[in-house]
Amino acid sequence: MKVKMILPALTEAKSPFWRSIKYSLFPPLGLATLAGHLSEDDQVTIQDEHVEVLDLSDDPNLVVIQIYITAAYRAYEIADRYREKGAYIVLGGLHVTSLPDEAALHADTIFLGPGEDTWPAFLSDFRAGRPARVYQSRRRTLADQPGARRDLIKRHLYLVPNSIVVSRGCPHRCDFCYKEAFFKGGRSFYTQAVDAALAEIHSLPGRHLYFLDDHLFGDSRFAGALFDGMKGMGRLWQAAGTVQSVLQPGLLEKAVESGLRSLFVGFETLNPVNLQEQHKYQNLNRDYAAAVRRLHELGVMVNASFVFGLDSDDTTVFDRTVEWAIEQGIETATFHILTPYPGTMLFQRLAAQRRITSTNWDLYDTRHAVYEPAKMTPGELEEGYWRAYQDFYRWGSIVRGAWTKREWSQRIRHLAYAGGWKKLEPVWDVAIRARRVPVFLPVLEAVLAGFQGANAIREVFAPALSPAGSEP
Repeated sequence: MKVKMILPALTEAKSPFWRSIKYSLFPPLGLATLAGHLSEDDQVTIQDEHVEVLDLSDDPNLVVIQIYITAAYRAYEIADRYREKGAYIVLGGLHVTSLPDEAALHADTIFLGPGEDTWPAFLSDFRAGRPARVYQSRRRTLADQPGARRDLIKRHLYLVPNSIVVSRGCPHRCDFCYKEAFFKGGRSFYTQAVDAALAEIHSLPGRHLYFLDDHLFGDSRFAGALFDGMKGMGRLWQAAGTVQSVLQPGLLEKAVESGLRSLFVGFETLNPVNLQEQHKYQNLNRDYAAAVRRLHELGVMVNASFVFGLDSDDTTVFDRTVEWAIEQGIETATFHILTPYPGTMLFQRLAAQRRITSTNWDLYDTRHAVYEPAKMTPGELEEGYWRAYQDFYRWGSIVRGAWTKREWSQRIRHLAYAGGWKKLEPVWDVAIRARRVPVFLPVLEAVLAGFQGANAIREVFAPALSPAGSEP
């Protein structure tokens, strides 16, 4: 059987604000994980439209497409084209689970929720000639799952080929979170066995890892055992966690000892009223500044996430948030316009209030206001969002943030990380076009490690500047 798995490009690829490096970071691990269930006799290909041009001239028997909301229209276009050629089309992912009736118009079979139980069931039914139209996930477990088919991943197209997921979902339930809709109808948070996770980590080449888990620290017993097992592996890794997990005594220290050097933290808002309204209780009564200090004191850089447009936000929220982040010495920040994804409690509430102004999924990219904010106009919200990015990533702001650190090595590290991420766009574009993104992985590792050693900067930039280059 010929099987083709596709990750369609997000629609923002057509935007002048498209950042190619953002989508050259991680390979489509979800599709590679599904591929692990296929037989050795199946001919399988995985294509990621963010980093390669899709070949639509082939004739697979089965086409599998993973859909995120801002890739929905492109995904449907691809599905319809293959369907006309006689291929069997299956669609899954966040958007399919949120809007199954819409997705079903373009598919022979749709999948709702995660696929650990439904995907093997479908394959059995498909080979027997009796596939169902809809598969709804019920049994949630990562036990006895085959490994991801990493041999199908084109490692040379990604800066971070060693992405890994050792858990599913999140134990918290925030009204605006898209993932919460995905896990309805069953467990919303579960993990691998620690030994299985460690075995997968051990199998990955190189030094750097990026955990794509929504909340790696969500089960403290699992996380603590995982970090204990990773100690001594010599890894450098990045992940996502909450303010609550950062402030938890002992767990963060274990993470750092095992190689944690950068953490994505969802602060979301500085206003506790906003937190209550969105049921993000895990952030209530938490000292944000103390969490940042704790991370920095342990040598961990912070990627802070903020959301604008919550009901208690007025036009002062942008400057206040940016100034706070700079004063805390936060290395990188991601800003978002509140987006009411279909299937979430937020969408239901705003729809009931008749405040949603668009259901054009191309605009649901956290860059556009698709609803009526409470205390500003949609135009003011969008303008403030863009200004926040500009103000935070000005060189003056980057230098101010760096100089909150006492050590020169930490200042240089801050400048290199923040500047490299936002100020070297032309360099990233050249590297991507030349398919040489992986040569910058040693640079990333050196920054995460804090440029240890007198000749570290010269040594790590040498391969990136060399005509020969190398791949991990």
